[in-house]
Amino acid sequence: MTTPTDSGAGAPARVSRRPPDWVRLPRQTLLRHLLLAAVVGLLAFWLSDNVGAFTDLQLSNVAAYTIALAGLTVLTGHNGQLSLGHGAFIAIGAYSTGLILEHTSLPIIVVLLAAMGVTAVAGAIVGIAAARLRGPYLAGATLALAVALPSVAIKWSSIFGGEQGIAVNPLTPPSSLGLSFPPERWVAWLAMLVALIVLVLLANLLRSRVGRSFRAVRDDEISASLAGVHVARTQVLAFVVSAACAGLAGAFFAFNVQLVAPAGFPLALSIALVTGIVVGGIGSLVGAVWGGVLLVYLNQEATDLAKHFHISAAAGANGALLAYGVLLVAVMLAFPDGIQGGVRRLARLVTRR
Repeated sequence: MTTPTDSGAGAPARVSRRPPDWVRLPRQTLLRHLLLAAVVGLLAFWLSDNVGAFTDLQLSNVAAYTIALAGLTVLTGHNGQLSLGHGAFIAIGAYSTGLILEHTSLPIIVVLLAAMGVTAVAGAIVGIAAARLRGPYLAGATLALAVALPSVAIKWSSIFGGEQGIAVNPLTPPSSLGLSFPPERWVAWLAMLVALIVLVLLANLLRSRVGRSFRAVRDDEISASLAGVHVARTQVLAFVVSAACAGLAGAFFAFNVQLVAPAGFPLALSIALVTGIVVGGIGSLVGAVWGGVLLVYLNQEATDLAKHFHISAAAGANGALLAYGVLLVAVMLAFPDGIQGGVRRLARLVTRR
């Protein structure tokens, strides 16, 4: 609602662009984020309740990618550490989930927390080493991690199942939802709920003193150190947070595929994650959602396109990688700040009119 205001005799009346009270969000950061998450969550659950099993599976994958990309956004977008091997942390989370479910009957929440914990420990170990590296050396070290980790699963096949991997039992919906409730929808609901919780927690973390320390280290390590920020500890913490998110995403990938095998975590997965945060908007958690949508639907569209033009399976498998490359160049030319940056620019143009 706009309100004309008097600015003096003879002066043109200025029009206030202040939005009405019912449009303005709460000023408290946590309350504002919870309100936005509740609105998005209701829309997502309504959408899931009105689609088929395949779309529910895609929504679950979007949520899993969003969790991983949000963690990578914290590491790369806010702390300035480039990781080309985050697919390895997703693999650790997925294998942890498969092994826990194979040998125990723990509740799902405990399984998710355990997968996060194992991956966070791995992230701390890698983060301590990564704190000593910079630029291309850090990227190369994390790339080597993504290349080497599948070999570990093959080497100790008695534990990790070798090339065949580990079968993961499907999640069973609670009996309160009815006997005919689709299991794909149950996994999608869980994944979307966890993704929203992760986004709210990370959004509040980035608005806190810790988040400001992340950005201070990213902008200038020497200045941050002079200001009292422990640079190495901050970088390790960012790596732990990011790895824990990747492990949580890996758990949901294990639920969706119901199999954990080395072939599910190729180097292309790590490259796709980096592409996702760049195309979505490298410093934005909302950009992680855009990236998750693209990684799921772009891959599906590339596969369908290959089938439409009768391209061989081997060539079609590389279609998604080619699409990522083309999309990355196109988005960088049109929107240097990613899709979320383009949305912000478009919103500013609309509100100025």
